[in-house]
Amino acid sequence: MTMRAIVTGVQPGRLMVLDLETRQRIAVITPSACRFRQGNLIRIRYNGVMTTSIPPQIFAQSISALPWGGPRCC
Repeated sequence: MTMRAIVTGVQPGRLMVLDLETRQRIAVITPSACRFRQGNLIRIRYNGVMTTSIPPQIFAQSISALPWGGPRCC
């Protein structure tokens, strides 16, 4: 599955995002979290499984920055 989202927070090993389709806040577990910054527009590919925790969690298979991605670090 694919999700388009805006990064709302960056923590070691995970991103907090706002899903643009559902407006739901989601924790995205990923070892590449440090590549992104708050405000980045991203595309997340994941296996479709989302936990029922608050916030829901998904495990990213891949994440890519989209145009209008806001600030980005190297």
